[in-house]
Amino acid sequence: MRVAVVVPTYNEIENLPKLAQRLLGLPIEVHVFVVDDGSPDGTGAKADELAAADPRVHVIHRTGPRGYSAASKEGLAACLSEGFEYVATMDADLSHDPDVLPRLVEAVAAGADLAIGSRYIEGGQLEVEWSLTRRAVSQAGSAYARIMVGTRVRDCTSGFRCYRASTLSTISLSQIESEGYSFLIELLAALTDRGATVVELPITYVDRVSGSSKISGDIVREALRRTTALGFARLTGARKRAARAAG
Repeated sequence: MRVAVVVPTYNEIENLPKLAQRLLGLPIEVHVFVVDDGSPDGTGAKADELAAADPRVHVIHRTGPRGYSAASKEGLAACLSEGFEYVATMDADLSHDPDVLPRLVEAVAAGADLAIGSRYIEGGQLEVEWSLTRRAVSQAGSAYARIMVGTRVRDCTSGFRCYRASTLSTISLSQIESEGYSFLIELLAALTDRGATVVELPITYVDRVSGSSKISGDIVREALRRTTALGFARLTGARKRAARAAG
């Protein structure tokens, strides 16, 4: 069972060593692909130190356009090219519990094409110091995405995922237009249009340990635009036609 975890980073020098230690200590063998976006705090150099100490850590130093989407696409493509059977993604800030990863992998090994760590199904929790407004935006955003994508998935914006590599490889990652976290919604839509089997497992999502959030108003607005466009393309049949053309 070959498992890779893509971890996009930007200014996560305090969190990354802790995350890597926990991932490498799991009962399944995991390779960690750190995709650093030129962090000015030295996260990239710290990742190089971790890689020098353990061959299961791989580092990609990005020089192209910055952003969560670009980093994720580059990391996912690298894992696919290396022949991993299962490719996971998670945040670097320790808001996702690494101990849940084996369960996500097991769900895909049992037949799912995508397993999502979900905050919004029974058993899922948010243990965060968010304002009521941010909580409402998060839940409403996922509900809106669910309608526009045309899926039963409750947590469309969760970045804690495990993909079946053979299914993920049917998606042209370069054609995903999102720059920010709406990448997650757009990729979910592409998989949904191809009939992928998606399951959700409950997780407890906690506040980041150190550092600051990368969510901004521009990222939220882009997510709204891209999600609305996905819904319009669904209504007009453009997404079905694109899925058929892709084979």
